[in-house]
Amino acid sequence: MTDSKKNVLVRLWFWFWQPNGRFAFGAIFIAGGIAGVIFWGGFNTFMEYTNTMTFCTSCHEMKAFPFEEYKKTAHYKNAAGVRVICSDCHVPKDWTRKLVRKIQATNELFHWVLGTIDTREKYEAKRLELAEHVWASMKASDSRECRNCHSYEAMDFHKQTRRARTKMQSGLKEGKTCIDCHKGVAHRLPEDYEDEDD
Repeated sequence: MTDSKKNVLVRLWFWFWQPNGRFAFGAIFIAGGIAGVIFWGGFNTFMEYTNTMTFCTSCHEMKAFPFEEYKKTAHYKNAAGVRVICSDCHVPKDWTRKLVRKIQATNELFHWVLGTIDTREKYEAKRLELAEHVWASMKASDSRECRNCHSYEAMDFHKQTRRARTKMQSGLKEGKTCIDCHKGVAHRLPEDYEDEDD
């Protein structure tokens, strides 16, 4: 390396670290980087906390109504000991989609403050509307959250009952998505729901 290049690097080094007014540019840059890492880490930690069962069931409405129904399903307790939690079905795993879902969830916080479904009667009155919203979202994503655990490729159709095998294979041929046939898997179907397949 020539002397002129060394001189340029030395001047650049000192310019970077030399005080400019009261602060050195380098110190500001490093402090900003550290603050950014701390903020990003805290933000991601909080995002992950909002995906826990503890957080999802922390309000009365969720613990008293949908959680009690869910505890009676195979997604909660089964022979394999694999438990699916709320976020597995209701929150995408992909970070960008997860962030969008969390932003959408601010509407749910608004309704929590208003007490829109804080009693059994209010919850039942809104059950079909709430379910249809979730079903539409799942259909639009081709049941993406279901497919995190279930896939046609991994299914052994010979181990299914004859009726299940027939329905699954016909659904596959017709291009149906999971939620087209599997409504009411984790929560009771609304009383006023009418299934077109029956």
